[in-house]
Amino acid sequence: MNYKNPDEHGYYGEFGGAFIPEMLYPNVEELQKNYLEIIESEEFQNEYQDLLKNYVGRATPLYFAKNLSQKYNTQIYLKREDLNHTGAHKINNALGQVLLAKRLGKTRIIAETGAGQHGVATATACALLGLECIVYMGEIDIQRQAPNVARMKMLGAEVIPATSGSKTLKDAVNEALRDWINNPVTTHYVIGSVVGPHPFPDLVARFQSIISKEIREQLKEKIGRENPDYVIACVGGGSNAAGTFYHFVEEKEVKIIAAEAGGLGVDSGKSAATTFLGTLGVLHGSKSLVMQTGDGQVIEPHSISAGLDYPGIGPFHAHLFKEKRAEFFSINDEEALQSAFELTKLEGIIPALESSHALAVLDKKKFNENDIIVICLSGRGDKDMETYLREIRS
Repeated sequence: MNYKNPDEHGYYGEFGGAFIPEMLYPNVEELQKNYLEIIESEEFQNEYQDLLKNYVGRATPLYFAKNLSQKYNTQIYLKREDLNHTGAHKINNALGQVLLAKRLGKTRIIAETGAGQHGVATATACALLGLECIVYMGEIDIQRQAPNVARMKMLGAEVIPATSGSKTLKDAVNEALRDWINNPVTTHYVIGSVVGPHPFPDLVARFQSIISKEIREQLKEKIGRENPDYVIACVGGGSNAAGTFYHFVEEKEVKIIAAEAGGLGVDSGKSAATTFLGTLGVLHGSKSLVMQTGDGQVIEPHSISAGLDYPGIGPFHAHLFKEKRAEFFSINDEEALQSAFELTKLEGIIPALESSHALAVLDKKKFNENDIIVICLSGRGDKDMETYLREIRS
C-alpha cells in the first residue's frame, strides 16, 4: 500500500481532497498543476538544498541520548530539529514554499501559526527572499508565545490577531483562508502543517521528508543499518511527524508511534486527541478526522502546547491511523511537562512542549533494551519558558 503520497485527487485512502470555496479554486488548481514539476526541477532543488545546508544548518544531528537510554533501558536517538535556524522543523517547509511562491510570481505571503515557530520560519524566509509577509495568530497564542511574536515583527512580518472562536490555531487558519480568498492573484498561503486542501498535505510532507531521509543516512553511519525499530513524533496537524515517518511508512519492520495532545484528559472536554475523539468530517479544505459535534460543529481543542492545539489531524496521519500503520498515544499536559523537565535534567536539552509529548511515550510503552528508537525533537523550548517557569513556581 502507498502510504506516502496521495492519489491524483489528493486522497490518502478515504482522507484528503480539496474542499474549497469557488474563489480559491484558481489558486489551488495553479498549485496542483505546477507544484511537483517546480519542486522536482534541478534548478529548484539546487537552490533549496543549498539553503538547507548553508542557511538552515542541515543536516541536523542524530544524537544518542545516553542518559535517557540508561533510564529507560533501551537505545534512544533524538533527531535534533531544534538545532535548525529559527529553532524548529518549520523552516524546512517555509523556505520551500516561499521559493515555490516566487517561481509562481507571487509577491505576498500569508501564514497561520500556533506556537509561533511556523510564523517565525515564514517571516524568516520572506525576509531572506524579499516578499511581504502577514502572519495570522490566535489572540491567546499571541499572549502565550510572546517571544515568537517579537521575532516575527523584528523580521518584518505583520502579525494579525485572530479574535474569533477559541482564539487559537484553528481560528488563525480561518483568518488566513479569508485573506487568501480576498487576495487570490498576488498571494500564496504557506500552510504550516500537513492539513488543508490538496496539494498542501503532500507539499508539506515532501519538504519535511528531509527529516527521515537524514535519519536513514545517519543511522547507517552510526549503527550500520538504515531502519530503526521505532520512530516517534508528536502530532497536531502533523508536519514534523509526516517528515519523521515519510521514508519509513512503507518499511514494515519500522514501528510508527504518534503522540497527540491529550490536554486535561481525553474525557475531560479539554483535549486535542483527534484520533481518540474525532469523526470523519471536513476542516480547512480536506476530509479527515475532526473533533466535532453530532451536527458537525467543531469542538474547541485544548492543549498546554500551542502547536498541538488543533481540532483535526492531517489526512496522511488519519490514513495511518485508520489502517493501523501507526500507533497513537494521548499525552496529557502534565505528562508532557514532566517529560520536558526530565530531558532537561538528564541531557541538558530544553525541548519545546510539542516535542515533550513525543518524549512522554517513553513512560507509556515498554521497549526492549536493544530497540533502536528515534524521537523527533521538533523544536526548542525557549518559546515555552513562561509555561515552564509557571510550573517551577507552583
